[in-house]
Amino acid sequence: MKKLLKSRKALSPVVAAIILIAVTVAVSIAVAAWMGALTFTFMGYEKLEITQVKWTWGADGSRYAKINVTNGGTKDLTVTQIKINYVKVSETKISPSPAFPLATGKRQELQITFDYVNGTAYDISVVTTSGYEFTDHFIGGTDVD
Repeated sequence: MKKLLKSRKALSPVVAAIILIAVTVAVSIAVAAWMGALTFTFMGYEKLEITQVKWTWGADGSRYAKINVTNGGTKDLTVTQIKINYVKVSETKISPSPAFPLATGKRQELQITFDYVNGTAYDISVVTTSGYEFTDHFIGGTDVD
């Protein structure tokens, strides 16, 4: 009986070391998988650019700003609102009406109806579902290509 107890005592540090190594390997694999998932899902970024602005008059005397927005980021986004001089534009004055998706690398033309004045400065902001505001500065009546 004493021999059996001695062999168990000698074996227990070896078993403990093997268990510690197994737990360490399992935890390191789990951390590596988690970090890999972060890289592919959370590390994308939004980059929206207003690439073109055309200031036009409608036949009825109304004024429009036609803007082209391009998604230059690494993930798709959804445009939720447009602001001019940091004031939200009514969705009824925007075509197509927000919220609309914009895939990576794609471009969308928007028409915004508002009474602009030639020579007046306007800050046009495009807001996404993530809460980012992409703002650029334009002069009314001066087309940008």
